[in-house]
Amino acid sequence: MEPLLDVDMVVAPTTSTSMFSKHGTTPLIVPCVIVAMSAARIHGKKCGFEAIFNFGDSNSDTGGFYAAFPAERLPFGMTYFHKPAGRATDGRVIVDFLAQALGIPFLSPYLQSIGSDFRHGANFATLASTVRLPQTSLFVTGVSPFSLAIQLNQMKQFKTKVDQLHSSSGEDKLPPPTVFGKSLYTFYIGQNDFTGNLASIGINGVKHYIPQVVSQIASTIKEIYAIGGRDFLVLNLAPIGCYPAFLVELPHNASDIDAFGCLISYNNAVVDYNTMLEEALKQTRREIGDANVVYTDIHSVMLELFHHPTSHGMKYGTKACCGYGGGAYNFDKRVYCGNEKVINGRTLVATACGDPYNYVSWDGIHATDAANKIVAHAMINGSIFRPPFSLHKFCDIQAID
Repeated sequence: MEPLLDVDMVVAPTTSTSMFSKHGTTPLIVPCVIVAMSAARIHGKKCGFEAIFNFGDSNSDTGGFYAAFPAERLPFGMTYFHKPAGRATDGRVIVDFLAQALGIPFLSPYLQSIGSDFRHGANFATLASTVRLPQTSLFVTGVSPFSLAIQLNQMKQFKTKVDQLHSSSGEDKLPPPTVFGKSLYTFYIGQNDFTGNLASIGINGVKHYIPQVVSQIASTIKEIYAIGGRDFLVLNLAPIGCYPAFLVELPHNASDIDAFGCLISYNNAVVDYNTMLEEALKQTRREIGDANVVYTDIHSVMLELFHHPTSHGMKYGTKACCGYGGGAYNFDKRVYCGNEKVINGRTLVATACGDPYNYVSWDGIHATDAANKIVAHAMINGSIFRPPFSLHKFCDIQAID
């Protein structure tokens, strides 16, 4: 299963850093995300999308969780921001690259009360979030209270406040009320529903509630459509059977490891989930025919990266950059990236590598800035969208660094 975060870190942030939720050739695949954008002129460039509104978990959180539960520290953020930046990686998440390409500033977290600017959208994602309502507490199992239903309610409240408070001066840091029909809505969520209890209940146990997860993502799209959303990008799940944390934690036999070092049965289960998600989105398109509801196959990209890292300028697929233990995976669930713990009289320190650009996996659960950039390029060039969808038709795409 995937460890979501170090509860001690949230309760006593002065002791250690926390860990977050878990999480091919050329095609790249991304976990579930739905995005809707608005037309606007941003930083002097003309773009049909004026904003991005993102829903998700730690794979796309840009600071929401730590706005609610401050506890972040280095080495998270070391590569791009050179300081902790609310993200569960060494640098940027996929939605950061997407915003850069569209000429939109990085999304402010909805939960961040100081320094936020919502004129070009908002990010409702938080680390450890699930699609389904959590059945337990953050302080018991590390599951975020901000599930997809809560994030949707936050979006509705955001729209209400924009309608009530918007001033044409722009001094309120809010978008115009017309923004919601001119925005890109992205969803990158579902991984924690899949992996949260996977070690204890197994693949068959998880399959019992996966239809509920897929159904709720589809119904959320329709609710956003009802308030004006028309353009949605939904990222599927990455191949969790290649993640170092799951290779260490999930029960398996040697025969379940493929030629690339990934777990066959768990990756097959992810494919089953993704197939179900794609079918649900096809049905959603039939119900709201004038909307773009786009299945975004980041799974294929991530699988390619895990299988052939050297073909993409990297060295390590199934080994974490930041962790403890070295070896094939460099992951030890007793001490997550950035943490220091005394166990049996020994001090264990989970440190970061000096070259995260050579790794697909940052901390055993999340992708590196370098891997996220490759996935984002696949989205921007349109190679992983089904049905076909071109961001270039909406915006003059900017280069991402």
